[in-house]
Amino acid sequence: MDKFTHDEIETGRRLFAGEWQFTAAAGSAVSLPPMRGVEIALAGRSNVGKSSLINALTGRKNLARISRTPGRTQELIFFNAGGQLNVVDMPGYGYAAAAKSKIAAWTDLIHAYLRGRANLARIYVLVDARHGLKDTDDQVFEALGQAAVSHQIVLTKADAVKPAELTARIAEVEAALAKRPAAFPTVLVTSAHDGAGIPDLRAAVARLLAERKR
Repeated sequence: MDKFTHDEIETGRRLFAGEWQFTAAAGSAVSLPPMRGVEIALAGRSNVGKSSLINALTGRKNLARISRTPGRTQELIFFNAGGQLNVVDMPGYGYAAAAKSKIAAWTDLIHAYLRGRANLARIYVLVDARHGLKDTDDQVFEALGQAAVSHQIVLTKADAVKPAELTARIAEVEAALAKRPAAFPTVLVTSAHDGAGIPDLRAAVARLLAERKR
């Protein structure tokens, strides 16, 4: 797991402290908004807690809509707080009830986004700490690796896992990441429920932006 300094934690807090707003939604490659600033995107299986994490990151209760129906988000959703950072909510994957035609359209959209987004700094792939990696995650990692897009795993719902189990889960995931050169080697651990790890995730994004400026 990454360690962050007090200054990095504070920089991360300031980075996400603005008034975050919805700025765009794209359901196809041609409807993607113009590239401005730096983008980070959050991906993950349906029902992994992506909307809750975005809300926790930005300090907004209802910025990202939390759906009772997994797989409902079918577009790339863009958020901004008036600064250089854009947060992108990617469609959830691995939801079997979606029609094959819809899954194909989502896949085409994601691949177009990965190929053509020069300002995309990193994709944070969310994984439920209770369940760990699944076969559907492997497919996404393959796509990210082929597109040479930097990505890092964020474990969610860590509050629902006992400490010993969580430690084992982190080791298991980091061992899997060691085989993937495009993947960031360490895991971030969060809970939108109690706020654990949210300052570290903000600090990780702040560090990423600082590195891109060098």
